[in-house]
Amino acid sequence: MSTLEQIEAAILTLPSDEFHRLKQWFFDVDYQRWDEQLEQDITEGKLDALAEEAIADFKAGCYREI
Repeated sequence: MSTLEQIEAAILTLPSDEFHRLKQWFFDVDYQRWDEQLEQDITEGKLDALAEEAIADFKAGCYREI
């Protein structure tokens, strides 16, 4: 049995309150990693083209208020 399979089996045995805590912890870690990746992408300029496109669209009047 792999480590992942062991973790999955252990999760299935958790009481509801502990499962909820684990789920919240997992989401928090996932969001933190996503934020770190986004910051890295910004620093590396990977989003520059998207930002430039959005600014150009805005200047050309191609937008709508929300």
